[in-house]
Amino acid sequence: LEKKYDEACEFCKKHKTRIHYAIYGILITPYLAVVIAACSLNFQRALPLFVITVLAIFFICWDFLIAKYEDRIAAFFSPGEKYLEKQWFWLKWVLCAALIIIIVCWLIFDTAEQGSHQLISFGGLVMYVLLMFIFSKYPTRVAWRPVFSGIGMQFILGLLILRTKVGFDVFNWLGIQIQTFLEYSDTGAKFVFGEKYTDHFFAFKVLPIVVFFSTVMSMLYHIGFMQWLVGKVGWIMQIFMGTTPVESLVAAGNIFVGQTESPLLVRPYLPYITKSELHAVMTAGFSTIAGSVLGAYISFGVSASHLLTASVMSAPASLATSKLFWPETEKSTVTLRGGLQMAKGESKNLLEAASQGASTSILLVANIAVNLISFLALLAFLDSALSWVGNLFDYPQLNFENICAYVFMPFSFMMGIDWEDSFIVGGLLGYKTFFNEFVAYERLSKLIHNREKGGSMYIDGVKQYMTVRSEVIATYALCGFANFGSLGLVIGGLTSIAPSKKKEIAGGAFRAMIAGTVACFMTACVAGMLTVPGLEVPCHILLGNAFNSTDFHANSTELVECCQQLFT
Repeated sequence: LEKKYDEACEFCKKHKTRIHYAIYGILITPYLAVVIAACSLNFQRALPLFVITVLAIFFICWDFLIAKYEDRIAAFFSPGEKYLEKQWFWLKWVLCAALIIIIVCWLIFDTAEQGSHQLISFGGLVMYVLLMFIFSKYPTRVAWRPVFSGIGMQFILGLLILRTKVGFDVFNWLGIQIQTFLEYSDTGAKFVFGEKYTDHFFAFKVLPIVVFFSTVMSMLYHIGFMQWLVGKVGWIMQIFMGTTPVESLVAAGNIFVGQTESPLLVRPYLPYITKSELHAVMTAGFSTIAGSVLGAYISFGVSASHLLTASVMSAPASLATSKLFWPETEKSTVTLRGGLQMAKGESKNLLEAASQGASTSILLVANIAVNLISFLALLAFLDSALSWVGNLFDYPQLNFENICAYVFMPFSFMMGIDWEDSFIVGGLLGYKTFFNEFVAYERLSKLIHNREKGGSMYIDGVKQYMTVRSEVIATYALCGFANFGSLGLVIGGLTSIAPSKKKEIAGGAFRAMIAGTVACFMTACVAGMLTVPGLEVPCHILLGNAFNSTDFHANSTELVECCQQLFT
């Protein structure tokens, strides 16, 4: 028996690859049969499954071809690459001229169709690029390819998502699916905290979402899906923007994970990166949000599709602002052609990965809770103190939000926010910068709920809600970790990963925070250029208020639009 067992083991080792392929074939065959059956029964219902299957097949084939025929593919495209390099001197000027003509034509036609709001957003984008260039560490050494490629990628992504029906529907569908998926955390919250868990909304409804999302991310990390996805997104940015492998991967990683987790993907290479690359790594962390807290903001009532879009668009923006604010002056030593070897999870199996993810979230949940308690208490005290000071000069309305509103008002207006709303958004930007984005999104969600309820826009001269356009742009502008609280977190986290870079980390962190803030502002500008105005209040609320209230002042065009929609 022992001899036969050894022979069987030897046979398995010898034909390991073929056995694996046979097992995959046995598993894939019934799956494809299920997909075909589902599509034949009701294709519309099975469309998401069909799309996921097609994408999976495409990427499996892509990875197989690249792994087996990479050298042949490179040799095939080599003559074209050499020709481009040879003709690049005059070709780049032709491309620049064509790009300028396209932008000017697009602005003219779009302004004629949508109004002049888009021009303000475009002016804001130009203003932020100029400010970053003026205050750049080495203005004469700026490489413009990453800058314009990053803004171009932002614009293309925004155009696909916000202006095309297919892109909008896809991200809207994704947003709905994520919302539905996150609601499964309610089952665990209800079991632990009881039926009335929603009475303490933030503690027992929002924070369990962070735990659930952290668990799922840990499981995806264990099976290697996150590394694969981050690798693909990083490769696209590296090809289009000409950035190095390390900074591209970290920027891609920050779309899905936090600012201290994403550098762990490239941990072995951090001691060898340049100052500019280190600055790019930190900027990427400041200009995006983690997937775990994304779920919490969605639960506040902030648009899931816009949060997803902002997370994706801010990744190329972070590299663009970073390379403009701190240009590369050294020779990068980490330039692996075959791609970086990303760190893998430490868990032995999927259940252990799930448990580790849940345990890891304890610190994050506690961090969020204690920060909010302390920040909101501090804010209440600060407002009280400022009101007392203002009262001495017959201005009791003085508070922290008003001060921030005046400071950030010009910046918010240049993003394309209506002048009447720029004061409110300026206050939100102040909360986000000096406290954290949780406080800012919580305030924004109140404004969104006030608009959805309808009613008077002004009460005692104070604006109760903003236009939908202003809400959308504010969602993009707030979507980042660039605040003073995160500054200490980044310095501490990166120093523990790469102790040899302690001096450079401390020296460049503040500049990275500013670059991250501007990256979010630039994303908001692009969103402002591409957002199409819609109805400010849902039709049923608008019509109800119009017919049941004697003092309701509604725009007649909105009423006509509502009636036309209902009639259709």
